[in-house]
Amino acid sequence: MFETAPDYSLPEELILFRDGVRRFVERELMPLERHVTIEGKLPPEHEAAAAEKARAAGFWLVDVPAELGGADLNLTALAIFWEEIARTTAVSARDHGIFGPTIGPILLSLQGEMRERYLMPALRGERKACFAQTEPDAGSDPASMRTQAVRTANGWRITGNKRYITKAATADFAQVMAVTDPERGARGGISCFIVDMDTPGVRIGPAEMTMMGDTPYELFFDGVEVPASHLVGEEGMGFALAQNYINHGRIRHGAHSCGAMARCLELTAAYVKQRKTFGALLSDRQGVQWMLADGYMALHATRLMVRDAAARADRGMDARVETFMAKITGVESGFKVVDDCLQLHGGMGLTRETPLERYWRDLRSFRITEGPTEVLKTTMARSILRQAGL
Repeated sequence: MFETAPDYSLPEELILFRDGVRRFVERELMPLERHVTIEGKLPPEHEAAAAEKARAAGFWLVDVPAELGGADLNLTALAIFWEEIARTTAVSARDHGIFGPTIGPILLSLQGEMRERYLMPALRGERKACFAQTEPDAGSDPASMRTQAVRTANGWRITGNKRYITKAATADFAQVMAVTDPERGARGGISCFIVDMDTPGVRIGPAEMTMMGDTPYELFFDGVEVPASHLVGEEGMGFALAQNYINHGRIRHGAHSCGAMARCLELTAAYVKQRKTFGALLSDRQGVQWMLADGYMALHATRLMVRDAAARADRGMDARVETFMAKITGVESGFKVVDDCLQLHGGMGLTRETPLERYWRDLRSFRITEGPTEVLKTTMARSILRQAGL
């Protein structure tokens, strides 16, 4: 809607790419929405069929380098892709498995034997990974993590626990962040390790059911011994690897918000033009018109922020603050827009007859995950004050 004219902010090849993804979403995925469970997942048979169609259409391993069989999209193209697939609830907000295994920059950085043992099987879908950083007392402030890795004669011994770890129960190995130098902390004292889930001392705690329907787990590491080769990159570089992973996630959150807003606004604009109350169409009421106008302004502003952050990152610039802004604006504006759309649908908005309630739950959770809004604003303010010399 409102995109009949060329999008001059994008080169022609990206406009064609966007239109191709949009057609795939509308033709192949939106019809599957009626099969999505309350947990936000497609039944296995529908997911497998959709994955085969995605692979055939060329939308497979989109963020993986071409030499590894991926589409090798940069962040600008990925932002467009994430926005378009977010226009359907047939794709889980947290799991894009329809488009291939989730890999991420940490696994892509592996070299030699570790690359063959972990990255390549993950690309083929033979082994699954989870990412373990958050702890009971170190969620928004990962620099306060207590899980430690201590050197041994043969490698490292990891002790501690992690919380809210998605896919822990089905993972074959974990990407674990641990403190290797308490004195240096986040400034060179946190390292990343690959830990096989069947290693003695690894224990998975009970599932924690969330309002979104997913079930993250707590992970316990009781003196887990890992070889020296399982240190990812250099000692002390784990936090930098994690931040790269999370910055990608923040752009994805912003892009997802754009897709959610676009879909909900489209549904709502159509609905208010046919729904009458007290003898008049909802679309004739000024209050409703203003809600829609505010929604489209929020969508446009968020889309520009997301694309700016992605473009800066693609150019190798420091885009940390821009990813903060894209994420904050996206999830806060997105939740408000979806909430307004749900409100305008009345009782229908509370049912599963529309995707509104699913978007509402997902965007409410996004205001917390990948950095709560309040924490990101505080971090942004500190950066602004440093630059101002205050």
